[in-house]
Amino acid sequence: MDPAKLTLDPAFEVGPVERRLFGSFVEHMGRCVYTGVFEPGHESADDDGLRRDVIELAREMGVTAVRYPGGNFVSNYEWEDGVGPASERPTRLDLAWRQIETNAFGLGEFMSWAGEVGVEPVMAVNLGTRGVREARDLLEYANYPGGTRWSDLRVKHGVREPYGIRVWCLGNEMDGPWQIGGKTAEEYGRLALETAKAMRRVDPDIELVACGSSNPRMPTFGSWEATVLEHCYHEVDYISTHAYYDAVAGDRASYLASAVEMERQIEDVIATADHVAAKLGSRKRLKVSFDEWNVWSQSLFGGESGLDWAHAPRIIEEEYDVAAAAVVGSLLITLLNHADRVGLACQAQLANVIAPIRTEPGGPAWRQTIFHPFALTAANARGRVLRAQVTAPSMPTEKYGEVPVLAAAATLDEGELSVFAVNRGETSLPLAVDLRGLPRAGTISHVTVADADPAARNTEREPRRVEPRAVQGATIDGDRLNAVLPPLSFNVVKAS
Repeated sequence: MDPAKLTLDPAFEVGPVERRLFGSFVEHMGRCVYTGVFEPGHESADDDGLRRDVIELAREMGVTAVRYPGGNFVSNYEWEDGVGPASERPTRLDLAWRQIETNAFGLGEFMSWAGEVGVEPVMAVNLGTRGVREARDLLEYANYPGGTRWSDLRVKHGVREPYGIRVWCLGNEMDGPWQIGGKTAEEYGRLALETAKAMRRVDPDIELVACGSSNPRMPTFGSWEATVLEHCYHEVDYISTHAYYDAVAGDRASYLASAVEMERQIEDVIATADHVAAKLGSRKRLKVSFDEWNVWSQSLFGGESGLDWAHAPRIIEEEYDVAAAAVVGSLLITLLNHADRVGLACQAQLANVIAPIRTEPGGPAWRQTIFHPFALTAANARGRVLRAQVTAPSMPTEKYGEVPVLAAAATLDEGELSVFAVNRGETSLPLAVDLRGLPRAGTISHVTVADADPAARNTEREPRRVEPRAVQGATIDGDRLNAVLPPLSFNVVKAS
């Protein structure tokens, strides 16, 4: 294959690396919570029932923020069910996923878990079956110091200091016909405005995320964001967007090029938000919260109506291959390349359900292939994101036409350059990085996530089948860095 070229210049940058880009998502869905992050009686569980093996893997992965408790789950959730003594909590029917919810894990357990992992909590409120009052009450319980009904209840539950949760999502996917208590754009826009006003009166320092359209294939996409933001633009800080990329619905080349769709989606949402700003005469610029994204063979899922009522059933527990790792790597690259406007991103979900971490009840936890590009990017993306000018051979796709085989981003931090690169092609790709104006590099390293078999997976029996490995041969020749990217691979090349 002809070589690819990446041109970088320190004078041209996207913006600082936003640490919230490396977020994840914990929803009461399938086994994400129960036998995922929480399993009393497991040999690794602490006194609160939190699985230490999952805590350690989440730390290793570099997760910085976690959205909770949903997702579709939140639109039928009564937060009061998940606080106070566990023995007194009610068991409920979760209408989102047809599950029996014991509420053994709730706000207090989540905040303990978040503290152990060292992540920032991102809390969603129920604007499906509930509204302004319940959102205000939850915020008072979580963030107000004391001396009021709900803050004193928190103290009574053994938590004297406020949780101080900063980021709050105003509902979830409210234009989805699957959503319990779904709304029209007008209905939701008004509700989001009034909820935001009330919550800011309780705590003016919070950051609020308004729901964008559920995904770019919705007939409401674009018009939903415009209508909603015309109501609540001045009261919110982010507009959310969601997307999942299907490995089996369509041609393989389009799947490998999924980041093209993510890029278009981000730019469409930004354009819509900025249009509303212009219409309102506002100089404020909203950021995008891409708070659900991942690879998911969604076309194979029959929907929640086909599920039987059960507690913590095994649903959507995908085993990811090397190709999925390359796609996830390219999606992370896209988020980095839009770090000036994407302020928060959450890969969905953390454990078991379309997840980088898999567990077995009473058994081990292990890293799926998609764990590794996330961990490598979170660990090495520091400082500023540089504008990456890519020149590369192209490959044909049914959905997007000709797409470059190379996806790339770069960060610069105190003289250390990190290049993140995905080779979407089936053969090795020589890469030349033009380092004009960058500090002279003395050392270079190259790590890849790849395998001779693109269908290779990590499983309980073979948990380390696919791991990052060092690649020899990368060189610096004057102002040019040279490396060879293996077929269908995610790579980090560092020079300092």
